[in-house]
Amino acid sequence: MIRLTDLSKTFDKGRSYAVRDLSLEVQDGETLVLLGSSGCGKTTTLKMVNRLIEPTSGTVTVDGRCVTQHDILPLRRSIGYVFQGIGLFPHLTIEQNVAVVPKLLGWPSERRTARAHEVLSLVELDPKVYGRRRPGDLSGGEQQRVGVARALAADPSHLLMDEPFGALDAITRDVLQQELLRIKRELGKTIVFVTHDIFEALTLADRIAVMHEGRLEQVGSKREILARPASEFVRSLFAKPKAQLELLAAQ
Repeated sequence: MIRLTDLSKTFDKGRSYAVRDLSLEVQDGETLVLLGSSGCGKTTTLKMVNRLIEPTSGTVTVDGRCVTQHDILPLRRSIGYVFQGIGLFPHLTIEQNVAVVPKLLGWPSERRTARAHEVLSLVELDPKVYGRRRPGDLSGGEQQRVGVARALAADPSHLLMDEPFGALDAITRDVLQQELLRIKRELGKTIVFVTHDIFEALTLADRIAVMHEGRLEQVGSKREILARPASEFVRSLFAKPKAQLELLAAQ
């Protein structure tokens, strides 16, 4: 599991806090969605899990071990990370992009190639068709699939996903959300997923953690949050989606 305990982050020596006194647990095999508007602290929280940002105070433990006890590079290579910008290397082929972390981990060439083909197939990109192409030859949705494949290549137990579908059109985004649900069913990964889109959270989450101004407002299942919002902020945030969902259910 991933456990955050009294986690805080300030970038201005305490005059303000991006994250304040956050305690949260992510159970093995669940998808926890961090939901909130821009600037609420969700991305900062995500980046503290793999030490892209160091906490000001509090602790992050992954599988019972504090992340500060890990060397940074092995820690980051052991946790899959997918983000909106994708960050594919334009000069490398798709196969080489997917195999970046296994190569850094010292996997032999044949094993890297086999694994790249395996995860490309998992995200429904035929390696025979896409393996030798370069990122510039792919659509945005295809590039995002490659980003997911790359994050899965070294078979990490945990995936961190920072608004990975936010820049895509609505149809492509819906398709990739369903693909992620399928991959989750097949692989059983633990996922922390950041979004500001309420319907995306309701689609993907086992539980939702609602953040506002650096603090945790509520964490619970979709049903719990819709039925029993813990604050006025949460109630107002879900009021319109709840009404739309009730209307769809009545049709």
